[in-house]
Parts: sequence; C-alpha cells; structure tokens
Amino acid sequence: MTSSSALICDTEAWKALKGHVEDINKTHLRELMSDANRCQYMMMEFDGILLDYSRQRATVETMDKLLNLAKAAQLTEKISRMFNGEHINSTENRSVLHVALRAPKDAVIKADGKNVVPEVWNVLDKIKEFSEKIRSGSWVGATGKPLKDVVAVGIGGSFLGPLFVHTAIQTDPEALECAKGRQLRFLANIDPVDVARNSNGLNPETTLVVVVSKTFTTAETMLNARTLREWITTALGASAVAKHMVAVSTNLALVEKFGIDPNNAFAFWDWVGGRYSVCSAVGVLPLSLQYGFPVVEKFLKGASSIDQHFQSTPFEKNIPVLLGLLSVWNVSFLGYPARAILPYSQALEKFAPHIQQVSMESNGKGVSIDGLPLSYETGEIDFGEPGTNGQHSFYQLIHQGRVIPCDFIGIVKSQQPVYLKGEMVSNHDELMSNFFAQPDALAYGKTPEQLQKENVSENLIPHKTFSGNRPSLSLLLPELTAYSVGQLLAIYEHRVAVQGFVWGINSFDQWGVELGKVLATQVRKQLHSSRTQGTPLEGFNYSTTTLLKRYLETSSEPQT
Repeated sequence: MTSSSALICDTEAWKALKGHVEDINKTHLRELMSDANRCQYMMMEFDGILLDYSRQRATVETMDKLLNLAKAAQLTEKISRMFNGEHINSTENRSVLHVALRAPKDAVIKADGKNVVPEVWNVLDKIKEFSEKIRSGSWVGATGKPLKDVVAVGIGGSFLGPLFVHTAIQTDPEALECAKGRQLRFLANIDPVDVARNSNGLNPETTLVVVVSKTFTTAETMLNARTLREWITTALGASAVAKHMVAVSTNLALVEKFGIDPNNAFAFWDWVGGRYSVCSAVGVLPLSLQYGFPVVEKFLKGASSIDQHFQSTPFEKNIPVLLGLLSVWNVSFLGYPARAILPYSQALEKFAPHIQQVSMESNGKGVSIDGLPLSYETGEIDFGEPGTNGQHSFYQLIHQGRVIPCDFIGIVKSQQPVYLKGEMVSNHDELMSNFFAQPDALAYGKTPEQLQKENVSENLIPHKTFSGNRPSLSLLLPELTAYSVGQLLAIYEHRVAVQGFVWGINSFDQWGVELGKVLATQVRKQLHSSRTQGTPLEGFNYSTTTLLKRYLETSSEPQT
C-alpha cells in the first residue's frame, strides 16, 4: 500500500515500468505481431464486445508490470470506494455515482448511508410517464396542438453526452421507427447563430423546450433559455411557458421563478458530474421524448452491463481496466500525449467530442488528489473523426508524422445496410475493409526493402517508407443499438476513471473551467457599462483593452 500522500511515480511498480521502456524500444510491432500466443492473450470478449489490444507496444511482461502498478495504486480499493458511494471527489466532498443512474431497480447503491437507487427510479418513472404523455398527444401545447419537436438547452455535459447518444441511435431501425414524425435539437452555444439554427423551421405551437441546468444559473444556458422563452411568449403569450417549457435541475426555486411549473422539473443529484450525466434526466428526458422510454432503457441496461463487468471482473480480463492501464502506459511511459478515437461508423460521429470532455475535463490535472504537484504528465489530448473521413484528413500525420495511439471502433452489422448490384462488396464491407487494414498499416508500416522490390524509384523511397510500430487497439461491436451505445459509453467512462485512479488525481472535479467564467463576468459588466453609460475601459491589460475597444467601436449590438 502506498501512503495517501505519496505519488505513484515513487513506487517500485512505476520504476519497473520506467526501466521496461528500454526493452520495448528494442522491439517492433512486426516482431510482436508474429507471436500468436501473445496476440491471443491480448484479445478479450465480454457481452458481445471483442477487444484486441495486440497492436499496442506491449508484451505479456508489460501487462504484468501494469497490473502490478494497478496494485500499487490501490485500484481495487478505489473502484470499490466509488461503487460504495464514498466521497472520492474530495475537493467537492461528493460521491461519484453515475453508475447508480443505470442500476437495476433492485440494486443497492448508497450515498451517505442511503440507498439512492429508489430515488433514481422515481425520476426514471416520472420521465417515462411524462414522455408517454407528450408522445401520445395527451399533453398538448397552448393552442391544443401536440408537441412534436423538442429543443434541449444545455452546455458541456448537459449537451455533449445526450447529443452523442441521439446521433448514435437515430439511424438504428428500432429507434428510427419510434422517432417518426418527431425531431430533437440541442442548443448549447451562446452564439446567437446556434439559437437561429436550432429554432429555424420550428413552430412554437408544436415545440417543447427542455432547459438543462443543475443550478439553473449557468450563464450560457440561462440566456439561451430566456431567448427561447421570449420566442414562445411572443408567439403564444406568457401563460404558454407552463405548457412548452420543462426543466432538468435541482434548484426548484429558480425553476419556478423562471416560469416553469416545479412539477415539471426532473431532478438529479450532486453526486452526478456534468460529463457523467447522460444517464440521468439530463439525457434520458430528451432522448425519451424523441425515442420513447423503452429504447432509452436499453441504453441504460447496456451501460449497467459494463458497470457490473468493471466492478467484478479480474483486471487481466477487465476491458475498461485494460484500456485505462494501456493509456497510462502510452502517456506516462512511452510519452505519447494524444489519442485518436476512430469509429468506423458515421452514427458515432459525436462520440469523440463527448469523450474529449469526459477524458480531458476529468484528467487534465497538474496536482495529485492530495494537492501535490505532479512530476509526470496526466491526461490525453483526445480527437477523432469517423472512418473513412479521417483517413482523408489527418491519417497522414498518424502514419508518417507523430506517433498517436489509435482506438479503432468497428460494428459488425450496419444500421442501414446497402448492397449495390455488381459491386464486389457491400458498402459496409467496404467501410470495414478499412477498419481491418488501417491498424495493420500502422503496426507493420512499409520498409525501403519492400519498396525496392516493387521497383519504386530511388528518389521516392524515403517518401513512401512507413516506419510502422505505431500502436492501436480495436473494439468490435456486434451492432450499434441503444444497448451497445450504452456499453461503449460506460467503457470509456470507466477507462478514464482508471487512468485517474492510477495517476492519483481527482478525475471528478473541474476547477479549470471556473477561472475563465470569473474573468468573463468582469468583461460582461464592462461591456454593459460602456454601452449604456459610455464608461471608459478600465482594469484590463493593454492587449485586452485594445481588443475590447475595437469590438465596442465596430460591433452593431443595440444599446440597452
């Protein structure tokens, strides 16, 4: 056991991995991939998902050393503490219980000594009842018309997770059928362009607005909510708000003050972090309005399946633990700061943007959970695009520039299969041919000798040489349904937690988000007083003063 204030880098397990890097640097993935026993060891299957991490720059010995690191970091205990509702988010003195949001009804998960699962299901049952009223047309708008369109207003975790799930399942045949005649839009950015785009073509008479803000004070969300309230009341009168706006919040007093009936507010809890909130009312309400609660319940069950696997499976066969340890290996030992998330499915186009927040807001920390400065890097720079789009964009850098470990995510069965007569393969086969080929291209590369045998001219050989030895892993899902989307989400959530637990940081606070908000408040006050009273610019540095002056002189904002 390490003492609570020690850094993980002071342990023998960490030092052993540091020494092991030299051994790995002597090998190439071409050599590692020729060992069938090693490759077999590095394949794992659970609940239909196949993980293949044989193209990581790691041996069986590396994995043993990483599992020793997990022991040194007390990973078993930390996972138990999370599931037991202990206040592992110590800087905010909170439990971290997003797993309770998708737990079965008979589960017992406690926060501060109280089983929270019944509370969770009270909200889920309320969402089920409300969404069925809207979808059946028994709840109508102010003019008696059914509400067919939903705009969810929220930012950060109140937007990225729900948008990812919505985008992922909207072409699934079952979800597509359930969503007929309905549309769901997400308004996040305070930029008025986003408001215009998300209200364009909608009729206030048939629109329901869901305002998502835990405190009901988030500046961007509340200004967007007031903007849409104005849009509704201008068309339908002030009394229409009660019929056309509902809230996901914990602050019932401000919800009521805003004009929304507190009975139409859906609760969540302070043990739910924003980026982990898609399985709460934050995501479940708008998604149930669009697809019906039964579809969304399948999503929750998929996530719960991975929660149980994560909590109970030995680490050497535990998918989120293995992924988390490999990320620590790549970042802290091999020195790769980034990770590309490459789903070979257009339906997963919003997956990387969501994981950017889950990962980078969680693990972008410079001090340990005890406040000690870290002597090693934490966190990864996450980015990605669906294949094959990414191949025609940034894969050049991945193949011949910087080394960036890649996550390839493939789907066996397409949501929307197409097979054209006379073509060699189906459209999905064409897509998946790339999914299977790209990891090998990165691992093996192409040598000058191979190019010479192909009679490539001497002057082009350096340009056409691929070094290979570029790590990746592959996740293969049987199909992309609400259930498997839930699985994928939970795998990545827990992977991020594992990284943070090993690095010894708090993955569940985000103080770095706050400073810019405070400074923006000063600017907001200055803009208001300069526009309304002609107050001179004061208290800013030369650069900001110059930029503000130009903005005030040339912007055409109305005087208020």
